[in-house]
Amino acid sequence: MDRFKVFQAQLRVLTDIGPAFEQVEDYCRQAKEAGADMLCLPEMFCCPYETKNFPVYGQLDGGEMTARASALAAKYGIYLSAGSVPELDEEGRVYNTAYVFGRKGERLARHRKMHLFDIDVKGGQRFMESETLTAGDQVTVFDTEFGKMGLCICYDIRFPELIRLMALKGALVVLCPAAFNTTTGPRHWELCHRAQAMFSQVYMVATSPCRDMESSYHAYGHSIVVDPWGMTVAQLDEKEGTLVTELDLSAIKAAREQIPLLKQRRTDIYRLEEIK
Repeated sequence: MDRFKVFQAQLRVLTDIGPAFEQVEDYCRQAKEAGADMLCLPEMFCCPYETKNFPVYGQLDGGEMTARASALAAKYGIYLSAGSVPELDEEGRVYNTAYVFGRKGERLARHRKMHLFDIDVKGGQRFMESETLTAGDQVTVFDTEFGKMGLCICYDIRFPELIRLMALKGALVVLCPAAFNTTTGPRHWELCHRAQAMFSQVYMVATSPCRDMESSYHAYGHSIVVDPWGMTVAQLDEKEGTLVTELDLSAIKAAREQIPLLKQRRTDIYRLEEIK
C-alpha cells in the first residue's frame, strides 16, 4: 500500500480530561470523514507544558488517558498517534510518553522521550525537563499495514542517530509529537525535520499544539510533513487548525534507490548500533 493519508490536529491544549477528549473525538470524526488513515496529536495535548505539572497530571500506563485514546481509535477505525502524556511508573518516576493505537484500539507503540529538553538560551528560553522527568531508553519502531513507522518526541528530533536507527530498523515514516517554543521554533523547527527526513530518507510527520498566548508556554505551532527528499510537503502556521496530507510511500524507495545513503554507509570504518 503506497498511499497513506495522515490527519494532524494542531489543537489547543485543554487541561481537563473530559473536554480534552471531547476535542480529540471531534478530530477523530473529522479524520474519518476526510478518509485519513491516521490522526496525529501533539506533545502533552492534555497537560500544561510546565515541568511542575508533569507529576500532577501523570497517570500509570493504561490509565484513563490511554484508555480513552484506545477506545477512540477503535470507535473510528483509524490509527491514532495519541500525542504524548505524562506517564507515572510504580516507583514514582515520570516520563513524557507517546502512544500509538491501531484501528482496533490495540496498542502498537509506546515511546518514552529519550532526550530530555534541558536548555538555557541566552535571552530566550530556559526549560529543564529533567527537574521532574526521567529519560526513556528505547528506539521505537512499530508495524502497520503500510510498513514500519518510527516514533519520537520533540527534542528527540535533534539527535540524528535516533532517526537513523529507526530507518535502519525499517521505518518509512517517523511520527514526532512536539512542542517547540517561539525561541527555538523559528530557528530550527523546519530545519530539523527537513534534515532528518533527508539524511534518513523517511517521511517526517511532526504535530504541535497551536500557539496560545494565554498559557505559560508558547508553542511554535507549524505542524509539518516533510518527504524523504527533505522537501516540506505541507505546513500550518501557529494558529489552531488541521492538516490532511497523503504520503506517497513509493517516494521513499525512489529516494533510497537514486541516492542510496543507507547502502553507502562505510560500516567497515564506522558503525551505528543500538546497545541493548
